Amino acid sequence: MELQFKSWAESAPRLVTVAAGREAADLVVRGCKLVNVQSREILNWQVAVADGRFAYVGPDAAHCIGPQTRVIEADGRYLIPGLCDGHMHIESGMLTPAEFAAAVIPHGTTTMFTDPHEIANVMGLKGVRMMHDEALMQPINIYTQMPSCAPSAPGLETTGFEISAEDVAEAMAWPGIIGLGEMMNFPGVINGDPQMLAEMAATMNAGKTVGGHYASPDKGIAFSAYVAGGAADDHEGTAEADAIARVRNGMRSMMRLGSAWYDVESQITAVTEKGLDPRNFILCTDDCHSGTLVNDGHMNRVVRHAIDCGCDPLIALQMATINTATHFGLERELGSIAPGRRADMILTSDLTTLPIEEVIARGQTVARDGKITVDCPHYDWPVAARQTVHMKPLTATNFEVAAPDGANKVKAKVIGVVENQAPTKALTAELPVVDGLVEGEGDTYQIALVERHRATGQVTNGFVSGFGYQGRMAMASTVAHDSHHMIVVGTDREMMAKAANRLGEVGGGVAVWKDGAELALVELPIAGLMSDSPAAEVAAKADRMVAAMAECGCTLNNAYMQHSLLALVVIPSLRISDLGLVDVDKFEITELFEENA
Repeated sequence: MELQFKSWAESAPRLVTVAAGREAADLVVRGCKLVNVQSREILNWQVAVADGRFAYVGPDAAHCIGPQTRVIEADGRYLIPGLCDGHMHIESGMLTPAEFAAAVIPHGTTTMFTDPHEIANVMGLKGVRMMHDEALMQPINIYTQMPSCAPSAPGLETTGFEISAEDVAEAMAWPGIIGLGEMMNFPGVINGDPQMLAEMAATMNAGKTVGGHYASPDKGIAFSAYVAGGAADDHEGTAEADAIARVRNGMRSMMRLGSAWYDVESQITAVTEKGLDPRNFILCTDDCHSGTLVNDGHMNRVVRHAIDCGCDPLIALQMATINTATHFGLERELGSIAPGRRADMILTSDLTTLPIEEVIARGQTVARDGKITVDCPHYDWPVAARQTVHMKPLTATNFEVAAPDGANKVKAKVIGVVENQAPTKALTAELPVVDGLVEGEGDTYQIALVERHRATGQVTNGFVSGFGYQGRMAMASTVAHDSHHMIVVGTDREMMAKAANRLGEVGGGVAVWKDGAELALVELPIAGLMSDSPAAEVAAKADRMVAAMAECGCTLNNAYMQHSLLALVVIPSLRISDLGLVDVDKFEITELFEENA
């Protein structure tokens, strides 16, 4: 366990002895091309490991080898530091921390900085503690950021639980807490909201890092005010100018490649073309579902993508190792191959395509040739964590949208989905009225937010476009960032009711229905967000879900991620919550129909 892993100070006497050749190392790796991210060079060096830390890093480790020393012959391969994900949400993988770790270890991820604000919205501080405790049980480094915003936007949504400044202060004393999760309530910070400032103050007073989230395109005075509040990084940039603005103001620009967020290519030109100092740029995933993790990779996928976008491989590696560690104040603990640091490293035969051939974490081989070689212990999740979907049975009538009296058509506000990006468009559509009810038409269909924390029976209805759905279908999900009620999108109200009720039966997850039958079901019984089944099993069901969406006409890349964010009321422009349709540009509830239509 993490808590039993010796600190550098505790291991120093043995590290000195091994480095000096007076005692044998536990492990030596030789015959490698060592990628030194401290100096950005490749060296024909060797490493010796003791107590799970690097003892010797230099030209020849022969003096550290004894009869019991395990020797790995690299045979000319590159030795790179274990990869770090600077910002991510484990829940987005549909997996618990243990199963998420098991999925990404073979891809070379040895450190993650995670913000469990999904479970915070459902279960509050107790849920965060469960995630934190399972994270500390893993054979790799999983640091937890205490969620900052539940609700993400007070007054615009209702969460299962709320996070207070007192909760944040309490969590700062937990052993695995590295800082504050992304501060999404940027209007609150800009306007001097006492709770938001108190949360940030508690974090800074504890000497820890405040995570940022500034989703507004305004890089003027409002942005300056937000940065002045203490946010140290931001992953919401989508353009080169966004990345430049962050680093010029002393923030780290976190460039993400998740399952559906493709924001590296548009920002990395700040380094590759503008020539900015790359030390303040970090690579991350933010959100990756299980299918991406099993089939495509994790941080190795992001690094490869950055290289494909023209980034020097050594700089791309720095953005996924030492830059990340430095940002969180851990550069003397991990993120590089140097004496005293945790012995997290990867053997790879190519720095461009980055095949992950052997992964070593804390001096122990944890994966080889794509297969995990260690156990990832599970937390004993209580019944309360498995029974979080509280809702009344629904019928088609719950999804009816009544038209204004006497109207035979309406001009409705429509949420417009944007492929591969988190923001939505605020659109309008002229929709027909049939028997007093507004009907979707063409590529505009219904969306509903079903309250699922307190069984109030509340259903908020609206319209969405961009998925390409056709026929009689519906898709429902209890993964509904960030309040995690239930989002239902469909072309048919009966199908919407069936999909929603199905999730009530199984305790949460994702369901796709078409023509009266269930096409796909991903059960997520823990908080309605995660499964503790093996990643491959969950990924197979997630793959079936993606295929089912395609069978319903969807052509977007990883549109599940877009679906799950339709209630995220802190990212422009139009969203839906249990309180109504939300104009995020104005941060206010808005009417579904335009006046004088």
